[in-house]
Amino acid sequence: MTTEPLAWFKSSYSTDGGQCVEVAADLIASHGVVPVRDSKIQSGPVLALPVSSFSAFVAGVKAGDFPV
Repeated sequence: MTTEPLAWFKSSYSTDGGQCVEVAADLIASHGVVPVRDSKIQSGPVLALPVSSFSAFVAGVKAGDFPV
């Protein structure tokens, strides 16, 4: 992806110790991807999702397509 450090963040809805993911918006404009990682394993693997896929996922979450 890049050798530059990414600015990771997680939702303000996340709670401590929860099952959270972090995203970095740094590569959206330059590479068209949204990096995603497990917030509990920050040195672990990073998924580079196409912007369109990540947007569809967020829209699905907002629409309630993924019941808990």
